[in-house]
Amino acid sequence: MRIVTDDLTHPDVIALVEFHLGSAFENSPPGSVFALDLAGLKNPAVTLWTAWDDDALLGMGALKRLDADHGELKSMRTAPAHLRRGVAGAMLDHLIAEGRARGYRRLSLETGNNAAFAPARALYQRAGFVECGPFADYSDASFSQYYTLALDANAVHP
Repeated sequence: MRIVTDDLTHPDVIALVEFHLGSAFENSPPGSVFALDLAGLKNPAVTLWTAWDDDALLGMGALKRLDADHGELKSMRTAPAHLRRGVAGAMLDHLIAEGRARGYRRLSLETGNNAAFAPARALYQRAGFVECGPFADYSDASFSQYYTLALDANAVHP
C-alpha cells in the first residue's frame, strides 16, 4: 500500500468522494452532514491523501488546518471493495504522523453517533481519540459525535 498526496483529478478518487458524500447524506439527518465535497477538499487549508495498491484505489483521508496547533481529520473513507484490509488504520496512522510533522498539538474530528458510524468511532477510539465537545465552527450536538487526540504531552483536551 502506498499513500500519496492527491490532486483530486483521478476518476476513481472523484467517485470515492461522491460515494462518501452520498453515504453521509443517506445515514445522517438533514443539516448534519459536514463531509467535504470536491470544492471543499480543494481548499488550501485541506490536504487529501489516497491509498493505492498498484492502480487500485483503496481509500482516502484528509487533514484540514484549523490553526497552527490544531488539525481536523476529514473525508476518511475506505473503498467498499477494500474493507477490512487495514486501509483505514494505515490512513489514520498517516494522518496522525502528518499532524505531528506539522507541529499540531491536537487533532479533532466530527462523525455521526448512529450505528452507521460505529466502525469509524471504534477506529478512532482504538487510536486514542477521546470524546470532546464541538470544536471550530461545529455546534450540532444532537447527531454529531466529536473526538480529539493530544499529539504532545502538554496538549489539553477541550
